[in-house]
Amino acid sequence: MTQLLLEALKCQNRSRPPVWLMRQAGRYMPEYRALRSKYSFLDMVHHPELAAKVTCLPIDLLGVDAAILFCDILVIAEAFGLSLHFDDGVGPIIDNPLQNAADIDALPTPCAAEAFHYVAETIKLLRKDLKVPLIGFSGAPFTLASYMIEGRSSRDLRKTKQWMLKDPNSFHRLLNRIAVLVIDYLNVQIEAGAQVLQIFDSWAHTLSYHQFTEFSLPYFKKIIQGLPKNFPV
Repeated sequence: MTQLLLEALKCQNRSRPPVWLMRQAGRYMPEYRALRSKYSFLDMVHHPELAAKVTCLPIDLLGVDAAILFCDILVIAEAFGLSLHFDDGVGPIIDNPLQNAADIDALPTPCAAEAFHYVAETIKLLRKDLKVPLIGFSGAPFTLASYMIEGRSSRDLRKTKQWMLKDPNSFHRLLNRIAVLVIDYLNVQIEAGAQVLQIFDSWAHTLSYHQFTEFSLPYFKKIIQGLPKNFPV
């Protein structure tokens, strides 16, 4: 197994920087498009054999130094009971987005081991034969909350910002609920064999410095504190 990524994360890499790409398994690959013609995006995420196959597609083709788990950050929203699907040309859509504080209280408390069993199985399958380190991931609480409120991608996050500014207490309550599940989810990935983790806060750039320090950064810290000490994130 090439160790370039793991060595770099330990500040031990003296040869070259490790290389991998965001969305390195995707629509540019004929093999991926062939699978997508037969299965929906979520079907591939939910079926470990398919997810493992897609994860491995670019490894030999591109010669990258790491594999990133084929999944999606919004499996967290799905675990909370929100109805998720993907439309071509639109992206993720949540049919029953959160609208008020009562909706937060109505969210279930998922068991991560049960809710994400398919993710764990995908990771276990990959670790059997993968020749490069495996990167697991999750969305960050602010970004996940934004999708759960907006219901889809949004340029201005109008609904999210209105909620955040008008009722910060309930917004923090939502962020905390999400952070707790993210901790459990990432620990499921670690226990299954993920060797590195990433936390994506895709919409954090919409926040001011002070908003970021209040509504994003504390939950990053909470998540890191909930993971094994010194695990590469």
